Amino acid sequence: MVQGCHIDKKIPSVIETFKNSKPNNFSVLKNKSGLTVKDLIDCLGVSERTVYRWERGETLPKKGVINFLEHLVEKKYNNLNDQTTSSNFKFIDLFAGIGGLRKGFEKYGGECVFTSEWDKYAQMTYRSNFKCNHEIAGDIRKIDEKDIPSHNLLLAGFPCQPFSIAGISKKNSLGKSHGFLCKAQGTLFFEVARIIKYHQPEAFLLENVKNLIRHDQGKTFKVIIQILEEELGYELSYRVINAKSFLPQNRERIFIAGFKNKNNFDLNQLIIPAIDNGPKLDSILHENSGNEKCEEPFTKGKYAKVNDKYTISDKLWDYLQRYAEKHKAKGNGFGYGLCKKSDVARTLSARYYKDGSEILIKQRNKNPRRLTPRECSRLMGFDNSLQSEFVIPVSDTQAYKQFGNSVAVPVIESIAEYMTPFLKESIKSEDFIELNKAA
Repeated sequence: MVQGCHIDKKIPSVIETFKNSKPNNFSVLKNKSGLTVKDLIDCLGVSERTVYRWERGETLPKKGVINFLEHLVEKKYNNLNDQTTSSNFKFIDLFAGIGGLRKGFEKYGGECVFTSEWDKYAQMTYRSNFKCNHEIAGDIRKIDEKDIPSHNLLLAGFPCQPFSIAGISKKNSLGKSHGFLCKAQGTLFFEVARIIKYHQPEAFLLENVKNLIRHDQGKTFKVIIQILEEELGYELSYRVINAKSFLPQNRERIFIAGFKNKNNFDLNQLIIPAIDNGPKLDSILHENSGNEKCEEPFTKGKYAKVNDKYTISDKLWDYLQRYAEKHKAKGNGFGYGLCKKSDVARTLSARYYKDGSEILIKQRNKNPRRLTPRECSRLMGFDNSLQSEFVIPVSDTQAYKQFGNSVAVPVIESIAEYMTPFLKESIKSEDFIELNKAA
């Protein structure tokens, strides 16, 4: 079920409504959602012909599309936008992606009052999984800070490509600037600083790649710390955390937390499970045994076997092996990541849709295969093997990009659990100060 959805008992369920209708499920849901054919083309990234074929019942859309439309209809019928929620603190979600940061802090009593994400496909996934009492803003550079609601906590996973090793290598090869010199993405940190300066939230949490610390011989990170500490006046704590403690993936990210008022918060005091005792890939892979519910197009048939389309072609497999041999001869480690069920995967990246080379799963008597988007959802902690509640309404290509760009949810949950008591205390302290000022 989509997080935050509530269906009034007086209103017939969406499913009941379209089950007894003559038109197909897609057609009924499309009409009830109020979306036009053009809206669907823009939203789903499909052709006009595809939408009309769904409309006529000639082909069936994948389950994620139906789930997305169903969610919109439920939201419309139940006036979710008018509902109020009680919360312990309010936060904003900048560069939100598919909501990994939000998911972690909502679990511990936070209410999201503002969301910014410029990718339309990521917006679609976000809307499919979270109740929003607000519209999702696009490019944060075009948003006046005065139009952002007041909040206690600012969350921002500002784009990491300008600072990542892979991003730097790619930009260097193309003769393009990286880091702060990357005008498209590198300067977006200053947008975060702009909003912090105006709203002065009690706290913030920023996330980026580990390489941010070393970028440009440490100068980039020094500028960020200087702005947050000296110009904005926040007490800082930062730490690199590997999601490997929680998930079968080697994924190191830096987290920077700041509090307006001095306290004893220290990210380095957060207790993280032993990295060598983390789960293995078998905890997120499809079982192929029938114990798991079939979810097309990811799995098929009575035994919910992984769809053959995720097995890489002979041509691609041959290319990846030759590429790896070439670089092995040169003495470097470039190549594919071939994994067994008992292994831990490399870092899932946004480029996974291209060839899946960083995480390939061994198969008996077959070429290796990519992870399915559902397995990627599990690998990032949005789902686990016992549930598949996170809605994936987009194409495989977009899903791979989204999960590759996201944060590891269990890491965020762990930080949120540790950080929330300090935040609540900071809010109380700030309220006390304001009360004395008024007196």
